[in-house]
Amino acid sequence: MSKPTVGIVGTGIYLPENFMTAKEISEKTKGIWAEEAVKEKLGIVKKTIPDEDDGTQEMGVKAALDALKNTGINPLDIDVIICVGEEWKEYPLTTSALYIQDKIGATNAWGIDVANRCCTTVSAMKMAKDMLIADDETNIIMVVGGYRNGDFVDYSDKDMSMMYNLGAGGGAIILKKNYNKNLLLGSHIIADGSLARTAGVEFGGTAKPITCENLEVAKKSLRLLEPKKMKDRLNEVSMPNWFECIDKALEKSELKRKDIDYLAILHIKRSGHQYMLDELGLSEDQTIYLENYGHIGQVDQILSLHKGLETKKIKDGSVVCMIAAGIGYVWAANIIKWGEV
Repeated sequence: MSKPTVGIVGTGIYLPENFMTAKEISEKTKGIWAEEAVKEKLGIVKKTIPDEDDGTQEMGVKAALDALKNTGINPLDIDVIICVGEEWKEYPLTTSALYIQDKIGATNAWGIDVANRCCTTVSAMKMAKDMLIADDETNIIMVVGGYRNGDFVDYSDKDMSMMYNLGAGGGAIILKKNYNKNLLLGSHIIADGSLARTAGVEFGGTAKPITCENLEVAKKSLRLLEPKKMKDRLNEVSMPNWFECIDKALEKSELKRKDIDYLAILHIKRSGHQYMLDELGLSEDQTIYLENYGHIGQVDQILSLHKGLETKKIKDGSVVCMIAAGIGYVWAANIIKWGEV
């Protein structure tokens, strides 16, 4: 008997109304980065920033509700909620998946939070597919979460320029067993734990608790903890690892690079984005550069898929390649064949 298939029913997005512009980012760097360089080199025209009520969990709820509206899925039919929301949320040690479960009325679902930094959505989609195939009682899984790690960025830290793009928002994607449309095919993930503590929030954990003395510094302490080690290693392995993920995911899907019609890529600097397109033989019409949103962590891939469908860059028959990378370090790709089987 053939294995069940897993298809994407649809997506939901929530974006705050407020933005920070390239000019404002430039000003926050105190002249280290000119406005034009922020636009052209870092690739940020503007980025989303959270409003007063835009907590990580709440943005996940809003994206989940949008996904339910867009798909017509009954929340009572959801079996599992995998939350990909960040650890920076309204209340530490609360479970975001369960907060979302309650707020959307998915009372028959159980939920779990997973964390793989900006790679979490692609990783969670693989996990969801594997769960749907393995468990006869699981038929619909929602992958959902919010993100606002930009709160921690110190713009005066020149080592942090790679994270000046961090924005805010929420995304949701619903997967269903034997949906026979929009199939999630192969996935591949590579991790390099030698980089596990090269970047992160320095203050606020058990190693360096927040004190009266370090409070103001702690508020903006997302930083490169070992900048030279991290940058040297990434220069050596990042692009090769990404292309290996793409090629292995394609191989598992019985496809090749030439078959890719759309690249759902996270926001990276403009030159890196263009290099990726060139190497894959793709044009700007086959992706969306998120220069007007910034990098909303693991929401980027859902946002790109959502916008790709909205702009009709993704059509029935399109092969979509989603790629992600997260500090720690991890790289991932998955392949989706859009449309009816």
